[in-house]
Amino acid sequence: MGKTTSSSGGKQGLGWMEWLRGWLYVIYEMLFQRISASHLQNPLPLPPLHDLSCIITGSTSGIGLQIARQLAEAGAHVVMAVRNSKAANDLIQKWQSEWSGKGLPLNIEMHYIGFVDTEDMNVVSGKRKYTSLVGYSSSKLAQVQFSSVLHKRLPAEAGVSVVCVSPGVVQTNVARDLPRIVQAAYHLIPYFIFTPQEGSRSALFAATDPQIPEYCEMLKADEWPVSAFISQDCNPTNPSEEAHNIETSYRVWEKTLELIGLPLDSVERLIEGEEVKCRYGGQPEE
Repeated sequence: MGKTTSSSGGKQGLGWMEWLRGWLYVIYEMLFQRISASHLQNPLPLPPLHDLSCIITGSTSGIGLQIARQLAEAGAHVVMAVRNSKAANDLIQKWQSEWSGKGLPLNIEMHYIGFVDTEDMNVVSGKRKYTSLVGYSSSKLAQVQFSSVLHKRLPAEAGVSVVCVSPGVVQTNVARDLPRIVQAAYHLIPYFIFTPQEGSRSALFAATDPQIPEYCEMLKADEWPVSAFISQDCNPTNPSEEAHNIETSYRVWEKTLELIGLPLDSVERLIEGEEVKCRYGGQPEE
């Protein structure tokens, strides 16, 4: 009853009941996220992180910027993976001038990355008319599903924790691409919406709390179908019902590796110490 089927491709998409339930959850989260996270300090206190190296994507604005700045302030070696190199250089220069007076070291390097433009990444909901809201929500679901398969494929002895986090409803540049009704909601009720600094707390918690690896090991031992998921109040929670769909999760995994040009057994081969080549990489010199 809650599913709709595409007559052309036979794929199933989310029906009106799932969409309604999803919207109700978003509204509930937005209205009550400040209450649920009221026990957290802002900014989140971090321990000294001088032995930690971090790669941060999307680090020139919004939540990514806050994560990169706070990790660097705590002494971590931060690598900023960016598309806009000018914005990143301006940001680093700004931090250098601000931190020089505080006696803080700046241990940051910046790398430029490109992006992939694909014909169809809609393996979660089936082909349909693209909208910014569908694209955003499908991409977040796909991230959880991809992470869940990675969590399963990594053996416990690898010492790698796979964690998904929800920042909550946050005022960032993402909102500018959402439908106008959603943008209007952001402006009408600013009190309920997190700032980027508040939205960064769950990610910082997941990256630095010593209990996270133990929690991930427990989930792996129990053969839980999804990876660890931390909510905006820095507590473990359960992702959506669709995220538990193991079959779709493996389709997302396979499609992602296909798009980036890696074989399906890349993780296992890398763990064994083998060299794995991307088919889109540069050609070796003669």
